[in-house]
Amino acid sequence: MKFDLRQARQYAGLTQDEVAKKIGVAKVTYQLYEHGKRKMRTDSAERFSKAVNIPQSQIIF
Repeated sequence: MKFDLRQARQYAGLTQDEVAKKIGVAKVTYQLYEHGKRKMRTDSAERFSKAVNIPQSQIIF
């Protein structure tokens, strides 16, 4: 199963603010990632994957 950012975040039971803090970006920056208006950097993608406990291969960035 593949998850987009929003689905992965919700599956983990996290808010946008919580995810933003865990991956080290501003909430507004994370919102841009989630809405597809900005690409997530590789290091942020790795931290996101760990924060939601889903392998990167199952997340649509």
